[in-house]
Order: sequence, then C-alpha cells, then structure tokens
Amino acid sequence: MKLAAIQMVSTPDVARNLDAARRLLEQAAQAGATLAALPEYFCLMGRRDTDKLAVAETFGDEGPIQSTLARAARDLGLWIVGGTLPLRVPGRDDRVRNSCLVFDPSGACAARYDKIHLFAYDNGRESYDEARVLEAGSQPVSFTAGGHRIGLSVCYDLRFPELYRQLAFDGDTRCDVMCVPSAFTYPTGQAHWDLLLRARAVENQCVVLAPAQGGLHENGRRTWGHSLIVGPWGDRLAERETEGEGVVLADLDAGRLAEVRAQLPALRHRRL
Repeated sequence: MKLAAIQMVSTPDVARNLDAARRLLEQAAQAGATLAALPEYFCLMGRRDTDKLAVAETFGDEGPIQSTLARAARDLGLWIVGGTLPLRVPGRDDRVRNSCLVFDPSGACAARYDKIHLFAYDNGRESYDEARVLEAGSQPVSFTAGGHRIGLSVCYDLRFPELYRQLAFDGDTRCDVMCVPSAFTYPTGQAHWDLLLRARAVENQCVVLAPAQGGLHENGRRTWGHSLIVGPWGDRLAERETEGEGVVLADLDAGRLAEVRAQLPALRHRRL
C-alpha cells in the first residue's frame, strides 16, 4: 500500500483550491498511491475566521467540495483522506465543524471525523482561536482500507496523545496508520511538528501520515509545511523539505510494522 501526503498553500478562493487539490491527487495516483491525504483547510484559507461559514456544506450533499473529493476518488481509483472542510451544524448558523471526510475508490464517503481539539494560540504577533467559529467534535474515528486500520486526527489533536492511544486499538484490531492533516503555524511547526509526529509514531508503533499546509498564504499567514510520513521506529520515510505544493510518497510496509511490534512489544506492557 503506497501512501501519499499532499502539501498545499491554499488560498481564500475555494475553486482555485479544488483545482489544485485535483491536480495534486492526480500526481499522487500517477505515482502509484493507493491512499492520498490532503491537508487541513485544503479547500479554504480565508481572510477571516467567519469565511468558513459562507462556504460550509451540509454533510452528504452535492456541494462543490464534497463532490470534488468523491469524483476524484472515483476517477483516480484512490482512497482519499480529504483534509478538512467546514460542515454545517444543524440549527446553528454561527458555527461549523472542521471535518475530515474519507472517500473510497468508488467515490462513497467511508468515514467522517470532526476535529475534537480546537486550536488557540497567541504569541503577541499571531493570534488564533478556532472556537470562535468551530464546534468541537467528540468521537474518535478510524476506518479500514486495503486491510489496514487507519485512525483519523487533525492538526492540534497531535498534542493530545490520549486520542492516539485510544485510536491505536479498535477492538482486536491495531491501527497501522494515523493520519494527521494539518496547517501548523510557522513558529509552532518549527518547534514541535517533527517531534510530535515522530513521538506519536513511536509510542503507537504505527505509520503517521501528515499532509500539511506549507508556505505564505494570501491572507498573510505562513504555515510550516514539511509534510511527512513517519515509520513505526520514528524514521522519516518521506518529507517535503521545501515550502510550496507537492506530493511525498512512501510504502506502508506491513512486515516492518510486525517486526517492530514483535521486537519491542511495548503496547502489550501497558499497565495503566
């Protein structure tokens, strides 16, 4: 199973972003990817928090964002982890969910995860508070593709290891991949991105697939990028080392997963 992490520098224009996403998904498919993941906010990096409200879609409708993802999955024969898009909250016009939708190669929606942990940050120069327009999700979600269990998370979730430990076990099935579509700020990414991704991979003995926003956006925000695929030993399997859009790919090696888990059975040694 070949994994692709797609890096973007999304704009305030949904149509332009969808065109870029489709082009990059085609590149991933042409390179042999089985599953491709887009970054958080792939469809919109607005000028204001409230811009999300104007482009929000109803889950399961024929809106342009969901339609683009479904059509790309079907046309390209790909599993697509669709970064995140704003989905309406029934009965509210001042909040949306920041949702990650997964589409299978038939174009059907196979999973939905609503971001649980909402980002807030203020270093005196940059200030963010997602709770101004987002409603938090509450339920961990995983799905199966190609015989592998894949856990879903989004960006700021990365700082909450208890979520990943819960995702690591789905009944008797171990999660082989944790997917983390992200839009890390430049200062937090520079300090913590690589560290946190590799920690989540090592402690859960899984592959971490982390597509990211990476570059200077039209709204003035600069994101860290460095889209990354990490192996179960904490090794960097593939990384986008420069800013700007692109695709990085790595094979999901089931034999290597089994080897790491057999040699160091840490998850069987849990006491708490």
